Amino acid sequence: MTLASHDLPLAASQLSLAQLNERSREIFRQIVESYLATGEPVGSRNLARILPMTLSPASVRNVMADLEQLGLVYAPHISAGRLPTEMGLRFFVDALMQVGDLTEHDRKAIEAQVAGAGQSKSVEAVLIEASGLLSGLSRAAGVVLTAKLNQRLKHVEFVRLEPERALVVLVAEDGQIENRILNIPIGLPTAALIEATNFLNARIRGRTLADAKTEIERRLEEGQAELDQLTQKIVAAGLASWSGGENDERKLIVRGQANLLEDLKAIADLERVRLLFDDLETRRDVIDLLGRAERAEGVRIFIGSENKLFSLSGSSTIVAPYHDASGRIVGVLGVIGPTRLNYARIIPMVDYTAKVVSKLLAG
Repeated sequence: MTLASHDLPLAASQLSLAQLNERSREIFRQIVESYLATGEPVGSRNLARILPMTLSPASVRNVMADLEQLGLVYAPHISAGRLPTEMGLRFFVDALMQVGDLTEHDRKAIEAQVAGAGQSKSVEAVLIEASGLLSGLSRAAGVVLTAKLNQRLKHVEFVRLEPERALVVLVAEDGQIENRILNIPIGLPTAALIEATNFLNARIRGRTLADAKTEIERRLEEGQAELDQLTQKIVAAGLASWSGGENDERKLIVRGQANLLEDLKAIADLERVRLLFDDLETRRDVIDLLGRAERAEGVRIFIGSENKLFSLSGSSTIVAPYHDASGRIVGVLGVIGPTRLNYARIIPMVDYTAKVVSKLLAG
């Protein structure tokens, strides 16, 4: 498994494991692991009891003060215990954490669940299943970012909804369906919608949306369409509605947001989750963030303020790219949740799920 390079804060990148002696490392590890398990600060008395070495609470407090000076831990104002800082979490993930491997049971469960969706021949069904699977396994929110314009088309349909509105349905060969609402002229005859449907279906099958759009626009401009002006307008409006610009080229799938409401420790936690929900609603920013993971092979981890988007909610993102049949990266999938995610367990899950999805798309 590959962990992609990330944009480390300068202080974290300069800190080395050699700067911590054995007892400092062990105390720091226990503080982080306690936080990941409970979300609570841990004090010197409790640490002295659980350490695999004999140290007095006073000695533990001295080490905690040294760790605080290095920027790895801090004391919340309500407690004498310590919590890891975001820099401390990053240092732990990069330098101390043992990334576990998945059990054979976990691998088979992931393969069965994702492959089961693959039997529908729908890429979207596979991706929805993958995001739901990661959400369930991580108890956080599962996310998938996928391209929309590279699928090959199968069928189009214009359906009148109201006198001035029609539904435009686009079906891809892999079963993905896109719906758009289109404004139409009052009094537009149903025959014009049928003619527009027939014209497009004769020319889009097996083409990508980008290719079909280029070809049909050329025919319309050169007067080769053999359609009346009104029907030409409907065809052009339908094409425009599917390819609505840069923002529309990406599809964001989020599953399991309700998991983020479980196990909240304080009102502050609830506020952070509310901010994260707000962030997830800001689709463009999430798409930009996940898009950064497409520039590197392997699992990528963003912790807290390392990404501007989640700096307020104090959230972490673990994502990996997946590939199509030609080996080209076509999207990313992973998990978004609180900074106390179970990194050691989730990293291999995200990595393996990305591999399973890539294998299905290649098949």
